[in-house]
Amino acid sequence: MVTVTTVLKAVSLFVAEFISSITDWFQTKPAWANLEVLEETELKTTGGGKSETEAAELSSLKSQLQDLEVPLFAVVKENIGKELDGFKKYFSGKVYLDQKRNFYGPQERWMFLSMFLRIGVWRSLWRAYRRGFGGNLRGEGLVLGGVFVIGPGDQGILLEHREKEFGDKVNTLAVLRMARKMHDDMAR
Repeated sequence: MVTVTTVLKAVSLFVAEFISSITDWFQTKPAWANLEVLEETELKTTGGGKSETEAAELSSLKSQLQDLEVPLFAVVKENIGKELDGFKKYFSGKVYLDQKRNFYGPQERWMFLSMFLRIGVWRSLWRAYRRGFGGNLRGEGLVLGGVFVIGPGDQGILLEHREKEFGDKVNTLAVLRMARKMHDDMAR
């Protein structure tokens, strides 16, 4: 027999997904990155983001990536105060600053007030809070990011993940799969 709580959960999930799909209409659609633009991007080295939770998760792959001889880098859009020093606690690779934001384009994608209506954002905030990741209200903080796996030479962009909402993390197994593919292609 169906209980009231089961019905309420189902209705709540339906409403949350419905609101999410409506807010998708107002989001800028992602355009695929252009390798030539990324190659010409002037990146500056920094002392230290992406989200701290995703940085920690990607950093957990570092030893596996090192075994495949694939480096791990982060590209950030701004360096405010000691923010990157705090980020460096969670990310174990080199961090670069992209002031022209080429890695966030070709068309930057922003999330405004619709973020408060999306259940996925609230879940991500709660998950980050429970894991001890804090945030701050400095910087613009509304640009959606992503993850690239870029192969050497003419391999190009092997994986491109664009956030749909804050906390929409890349599939780490897909990152490892592409790193293995990159390693295998280089071995030939």
